[in-house]
Amino acid sequence: MNKVYCCFPGGKHKALTMSYDDGRTQDRRLVAIFNQYGIKGTFHLNSGFLGDERHVRPDEVAALYAGHEVACHTVSHPTIARCPLPSVAREVLDDRAALEALVGYPVRGMSYPNGSVNAGIEAMLPACGIRYSRVVGNSEGFSLPENPWRWQATCHHRHHLMELGEQFRALYKRQYLYLMYVWGHSYEFDEGDGWAQIEAFCRAMGGREDTWYCTNIALLDCLDDFDRLCFAADNSFVHNPNARDCWLRVNDGEPVCVPAGGTMRL
Repeated sequence: MNKVYCCFPGGKHKALTMSYDDGRTQDRRLVAIFNQYGIKGTFHLNSGFLGDERHVRPDEVAALYAGHEVACHTVSHPTIARCPLPSVAREVLDDRAALEALVGYPVRGMSYPNGSVNAGIEAMLPACGIRYSRVVGNSEGFSLPENPWRWQATCHHRHHLMELGEQFRALYKRQYLYLMYVWGHSYEFDEGDGWAQIEAFCRAMGGREDTWYCTNIALLDCLDDFDRLCFAADNSFVHNPNARDCWLRVNDGEPVCVPAGGTMRL
């Protein structure tokens, strides 16, 4: 029987994603650095703060974050584990609606304001249209998320960023899928040599042939596409019912693309 491994787009086995909160004006400089080195980011915005002196303007959101992901962070950034569930639902849904009116696509991602979450909030989010939400802290690992509604990043950009990046670049076993996930707030780069460090990181990590550069939601969509693939009992063929192509590696051969809606012998 064929040995089949799912791959990231292009047959890659590593993915890098970045995640930044609050929609501060420093996002403009950070997005420019990401764009220069081909890095993709997810930006979690509080719609209630857009347009004040510290945050980006509503009228620039679509263009500024084009090619990246806009996700929600609640309207007003409360510590939601202390709030009644109905008000949390309103904070999430109103934030989604306001952001969707700016970007023109469904906003399906989130990060918890102040890292605040409890079991009730986690259980409620799918009904609010949220596919994932990031917690705070550092896993220091490169595994895929087991629980997307309590998704912990590899590291904050102040936490061993360059060392972990070097470890990630050295990974080579193609039977695994690896993910490096970096989070933070762009205003933090104004302190010390923060901007020099994040540019050095992006320069070192960008443009690598073994790495897929993706937003948070693109990573989850890819994993969901994997789960919908329909394999023959003996792995001799596969049907892809998704609207996106999927990539596989069969018997340690070169990656193959299973086209959207297509059936392929393996």
